[in-house]
Amino acid sequence: MRRAHLLYLSLIAAITLLAGCGPAAGPSDVDLSERQIRVVTTIGMITDVVQIVGGERVAVTGLMGSGVDPHLYKASEGDVRRLAEADLIFYNGLHLEAQMGEVLEQMDGRGIKTRAVTEGIERDDLLQPEDFEGHYDPHVWFDVTLWTQAVETVRDTLAEIDPGSAGTYRANAAAYLEELEALHTYVQEQTGRIPDEQRVLITAHDAFNYFGRAYGFEVRGLQGISTEAEAGTGDVQALAGFIAERRIPAIFIESSVPERNVEAVQAAVQAQGFEVAIGGELFSDAMGDEGTEEGTYVGMVRHNVDTIVGALLQE
Repeated sequence: MRRAHLLYLSLIAAITLLAGCGPAAGPSDVDLSERQIRVVTTIGMITDVVQIVGGERVAVTGLMGSGVDPHLYKASEGDVRRLAEADLIFYNGLHLEAQMGEVLEQMDGRGIKTRAVTEGIERDDLLQPEDFEGHYDPHVWFDVTLWTQAVETVRDTLAEIDPGSAGTYRANAAAYLEELEALHTYVQEQTGRIPDEQRVLITAHDAFNYFGRAYGFEVRGLQGISTEAEAGTGDVQALAGFIAERRIPAIFIESSVPERNVEAVQAAVQAQGFEVAIGGELFSDAMGDEGTEEGTYVGMVRHNVDTIVGALLQE
């Protein structure tokens, strides 16, 4: 048995022990109307949604902050306690959180309610890359229309465990969904400025395939869907050849992935006689710093789109 799997078996046992073994009362057996609901989330995009939809009814703890790669994240002792003390845990699912996600799925019904925000998305709407071991691509937030379904899952789950505040959750979600509709329109308008032949997005790893499908981009990543996959010299050279042949003006680094991989591609392109710029930093698996515009889902998407459009149009 792999060491990582043993560690996560230990994690689920620790959470169960701290939450209380045996027939522990789940959220449906607890009156939450007299206090805030303790919610733990994994990635920042989910934290943002829960804070907006839940409003003052929730106290949210996000495990993964700015610059944290969820594919490689390992839960700390403090995280175990936070998970055990939660009334509700939201995670992305679709193998984004790797074995930690498997643990969270198993925790549902053991005194703690867990919910994958992607569970309401029709599987026919998900991408299933051949090189991701039979899993779906988890980066659904880059198609704003798919992410609205995650918002609806958060709304419905909060209303389920706290029915007395269901009206508040519905109202907050409705206002936010309008904001996301406007965001989707903004992305369409801005990306529509780029001629079709220039719509090629190259980043550190394959996080932007939903973005590409939704907004008409050819997408290439040096690493695969998960950053657990290492890029070799052959991968660098193949991508460099593609860039030089297509004369792509810019490639992009990601905030949660080391810059050196993309810089290696840039150097390999230069060795083939073509100059490609690093067009800027995109937020992929993590948002920006808390308190900044990029530390919100809407601000993150707008930043990414503005950076992509500006670099590819060489504005």
